[in-house]
Amino acid sequence: MSSKDSKLIMLSAGGTGGHMMPAQSLGIDLLSRGYRVEIITDHRGMKYAQMFKGMKIHVVKAGTLGTGFIGKTKGVCNLALGIMQAMVLIKSKQPCVVVGFGGYPSFPGVYAAQCQKIKTIIHEQNAVLGRANVFLSSKAERIALSLPLVGGLEEANKVRTVMTGNPVRPEIAELFSKPYPNLKDNGELRILIMGGSLGASVFSRVIPDALAKLPSEYRSRLRIVQQCREEDLLATRNSYDKSGIKADISTFIDDVATELDKAHLIIARSGASTVAEIATAGRPAIFVPYPYHKDQQQKMNADAFADAGGGWVMMESGFTVEALLVKIELFLQNPELLFKAAEKARQCGKPDATRKLGNLVTAIASDWNDWD
Repeated sequence: MSSKDSKLIMLSAGGTGGHMMPAQSLGIDLLSRGYRVEIITDHRGMKYAQMFKGMKIHVVKAGTLGTGFIGKTKGVCNLALGIMQAMVLIKSKQPCVVVGFGGYPSFPGVYAAQCQKIKTIIHEQNAVLGRANVFLSSKAERIALSLPLVGGLEEANKVRTVMTGNPVRPEIAELFSKPYPNLKDNGELRILIMGGSLGASVFSRVIPDALAKLPSEYRSRLRIVQQCREEDLLATRNSYDKSGIKADISTFIDDVATELDKAHLIIARSGASTVAEIATAGRPAIFVPYPYHKDQQQKMNADAFADAGGGWVMMESGFTVEALLVKIELFLQNPELLFKAAEKARQCGKPDATRKLGNLVTAIASDWNDWD
């Protein structure tokens, strides 16, 4: 079958890494199955364009409902324009399935498909259903979940849920079967610090100061790899240099898979994709959830991981120099705590999530409606 004759699947995703990365993983899987794949996103999604090789990207307007009359009016106008753009796009392309990955930019593509009686699947990465997915869920053929317990899901819609897990990049999925790196009683402790797509200034303020308070014999054992904001780069680097701690500091980590493979401990925000990747790699983590989401989705993601024994949750208000110092000193003195948590973290991993979601899309595209 030529590519021109193969079925078209469209993926509609918000323009952040948490939405675009699982969309990319599914897109690669679907291409390997012989489908044509195209992406619908907003202008922010274009910064991830290089990830979507072999997949055409369409940009539509999208906007959140901001604060105040002007903010709300602008958001409604942008959303309405995005829906009109998506209506024209979907009508001209006639995909057999549209898959939505949440976020406001995913809404126009999925909504336009539902209005035109085209089958849709929505995928929820977080432990609580996002607003766009809440609105779209009642008309979706299936609701793919990353976690078994998801808040905000109406009882009537639960019958159409499928547990797939959250797709991660192939190079991360490969880490699932690799052992936790050797951690000797007096050996090196590698800490990977990730602050999400924009970095997290709180990590640059707290972590270097906490580690600097460790005894010199502990500081000499540390190896830090940290992502931080551009404006925090110089001060963070100087702080580690002053305390004699080996550290690689950058605004972006190019090869996350390699750094995860080498790390003994992760300190990170708890966006859904970050949690999924850390779990799949089987690494213990200290999660500091982003505190300003109304639905506290990052806290719920982190709690699910910590409740399984894979790590620890520290709210930003309690993420202090003294509190972090106690934890790091405990890990240095008792490395078995990290080893045990690593195995619990791995049990949360879903390395086959991409395949499972690809199977679901294939079933819906093939009209196998009894698929679960």
